[in-house]
Amino acid sequence: MKPKPIIFIDFDGTLCFDKYWRSLPPERYEIVQSFIFGKDSTLVNDWMKGKYTAEEINHLLAEKMGVPYEELWALFVRDCETMQVSLEVLEDISSLRDRYTVILITGNMDSFTRFTVPALHLDQYFDYINNSFFAGKLKDDSKGAAFMEYAKSLGVSITDCFLIDNSLKACESFTDLGGTSYLITPERQVGYFLKRFA
Repeated sequence: MKPKPIIFIDFDGTLCFDKYWRSLPPERYEIVQSFIFGKDSTLVNDWMKGKYTAEEINHLLAEKMGVPYEELWALFVRDCETMQVSLEVLEDISSLRDRYTVILITGNMDSFTRFTVPALHLDQYFDYINNSFFAGKLKDDSKGAAFMEYAKSLGVSITDCFLIDNSLKACESFTDLGGTSYLITPERQVGYFLKRFA
């Protein structure tokens, strides 16, 4: 029996647009943005590669903001657990699984697996979930090695693999490997591309 083609789907900016710490007042949220997600991406990349835990990051932030850690941590966990993903989109993705292997592949943090996945029951809609925190590498590291590892382990040619992602870099890496990528844009969201597989 021929292995099923693979559809890789990104999370942040593709399935979900909610941000960590989004419930903070604007002035404090700006501190988060500049400290964690600013010009120097070393800290966020290290977190996404498993070098820091969510607790350690929140301790750093609480100290920087001068707020109690417990208060910030509770807000952070709540924001992780209440991220919004379209149920219709998730059901459309799940409906493809009889003909495709569907993999959620995300550059993300331990908090995604610990809080977001169980709260949204994401594991019910995908065959596999790949989180860079536990993989120890981002999906476009080493020219997209993570994609090739899945293709090889599932016995699928990369030419029979697809990626839906909002990252141009990830899409270019995937295309360079020989796969077909679909770049999310404001005009073309994930539902637009899922129709191609229906």
